[in-house]
Amino acid sequence: MFEAPVAGVHYPGSLADVRGWFPDDAACLDYLDWLRWREGFVCPGCASVVAWRLADGRWSCGGCARRVSATAGTIFHRTRTPLTVWFEAAWLMMTSKNGTSALNLQRVLGLGSYQTAWAIAHRFRAVMVVPSREKLAGDVEVDETFIGGKNKPGERGRGAAGKVMVVGAIERAPGGRQGFGRARLAVIDNAQAETLRAFVADNVAGGSLVISDALSSYPLALKGTDCEHDPINVKRSGLKAHELLPGVHLLFSLTKRWLEGTHQGAAGPQHLQSYLDEFIFRFNRRTSRRRGLLFLRLLERAVETGPITYRQLVAVPAPTKRPITPPGGRSLPRTLAQPRLDRPWRTGGG
Repeated sequence: MFEAPVAGVHYPGSLADVRGWFPDDAACLDYLDWLRWREGFVCPGCASVVAWRLADGRWSCGGCARRVSATAGTIFHRTRTPLTVWFEAAWLMMTSKNGTSALNLQRVLGLGSYQTAWAIAHRFRAVMVVPSREKLAGDVEVDETFIGGKNKPGERGRGAAGKVMVVGAIERAPGGRQGFGRARLAVIDNAQAETLRAFVADNVAGGSLVISDALSSYPLALKGTDCEHDPINVKRSGLKAHELLPGVHLLFSLTKRWLEGTHQGAAGPQHLQSYLDEFIFRFNRRTSRRRGLLFLRLLERAVETGPITYRQLVAVPAPTKRPITPPGGRSLPRTLAQPRLDRPWRTGGG
């Protein structure tokens, strides 16, 4: 991973650059090859560094004689979707302020199948969690909320039916300054001590101060950990929860607004964690002025991650209530690479 990548050198800086850099699938393949083997080709089968470049962009390994593509063993493994489509989708997901939905990808990219757009988006979401990412540190607010479901009269709070419980954590700015740092979100089955302990252990560094409400699970969850605990009794304070824990409640509000706005509430409970991962990936990089850098980081993760099958992605037989195969049959997406047209508005007649 680049320590200090430069726009216009290591990644495109605008949509015009994307289309200029990657006019065809061969250019896309070469970029993935460069990202994957910047220090030279290494065969994923035998680890040999001796290889010859073939005319079709693949490598012929001198150790095991395998023919290896830059997409082999990545999330692009054996894809039948042109790489120009993948790259444009990555750019739209990373550079749009609020991301984009699979339905919008299908419309913008001219895909004949919603299923294809959905699978592309979820494969990218699957690589947005970096296993080695640093844990939250300092003063960290932690709380739970409910997402999704239908509002029913008389059912509120922790017992609300038809909703998914989500736990969130966010760093407060150090030194009493205003603002917030990095965040985490995770779907959980309940708010019991063992569940919350696992979330804190996975996401909060030792020595941090965990600030929560007075839920009885938190003292048990944090007992024996390296974290200090500052419980706040919201009811006794006379204030609202969002006033006492402003960061995590802002995080919840932004998440719900994004799910309802960009995705029109279509993020079902089976796939909600994937959507939360995408939101956190973008939220934790919200101060970056170089949106193309997110495009680079996403593709770096894509070539570092192994193949993800459609069966692995779907938690239910169909990703949404929309039919997987649209009327008229499913067709393979065509490449976005097109021959240059000489002003068709002038030469087309009329």
